[in-house]
Amino acid sequence: MRWINAGILMFAAALVTGPLLVAEERWSWPEHPKNLKVLSSDKTGEKLRPIMTGFTRALGVRCTHCHVGEEGKPLSTYDFASDANPNKDRAREMLRMLGDINEHLKKIEPSGDKRVNMWCHTCHAGRPRPMTLEEEMGEAYRKAGPAAATARYKDLKERYRDRGAYDFHEGPLNDFAYELLGKKDVDGALQVFRLNVEEFPSSGNAWDSLAEGYLAAGKNEQAAIYYRKSLELDPDNENALKKLHEIAATPEKAPSP
Repeated sequence: MRWINAGILMFAAALVTGPLLVAEERWSWPEHPKNLKVLSSDKTGEKLRPIMTGFTRALGVRCTHCHVGEEGKPLSTYDFASDANPNKDRAREMLRMLGDINEHLKKIEPSGDKRVNMWCHTCHAGRPRPMTLEEEMGEAYRKAGPAAATARYKDLKERYRDRGAYDFHEGPLNDFAYELLGKKDVDGALQVFRLNVEEFPSSGNAWDSLAEGYLAAGKNEQAAIYYRKSLELDPDNENALKKLHEIAATPEKAPSP
C-alpha cells in the first residue's frame, strides 16, 4: 500500500445523515492543516479527506473518537488541532507501527502475485480495538462476571455477525468456558457452556463440554444426560463413552443430613 503518515482521523470526514449533513456542507477542509506530527506537513485539507474517511470506516468510529468536539455539533466547533484527546496520540503510534510493518513486508518475497496490503482495516475490521472474541468476553468478565461476558458475546454477534471481525464458531466460546473452569469458576463456565449449546445445538462437542462442566460441578447425573446427548449427535465420541462408564461406576454420594 501507499504509506500514509497520519494522525488518525485528523479532520475526519463526518459520515452522517440528517441535520449533521448540513453542518458538513457548511464546513470546509482547511488548506493548511495544523499540528500534523506524523502526516506529511505538505498535505492539504482535501488530500486528508479520503484518508480520514478511510480511518472512520476501518475503525467504525466518528471524528470524536480522536478529536476534541461534541457529537452532534457542527464540525466548525471542533478543535481538530488539539492533542487533548489521548486517542490521537495512540493513533499516531499505530500509524508509525503500520509504517514499520510495511517496511518489513518489503523484505519478504510475496507468496502471491501481489504483495499483502497492510492497512488499518487489516486488523481493526470496523472495530476501534482489534480484539479476539475471547479477549472481548474476558474483559467483560473481569469487569462484571460471567453474565456480562455472555451479554457481550450476544451484543458483538448482533453487531458484527456478517462482517468477519470475530470468529463466531463454537470454538472460541468453548475455549473461554474452559478458561473459566481453569480459574475454578465452575458456575461461570457452565453459563458459557450453556450458551454454546444454545448457539450450536447440533454440535456433539458443545454438549460434551457442557457435560464436562457439570462433572466439574459434581453433578454427575446431569453430566450423564449431556454426555448421552453428545453421543446421539456424535456416536464416535470416545470421551463421552469413557465418562459415562466412569459415572456409572461411581457410587452415588449420600445426601447431606
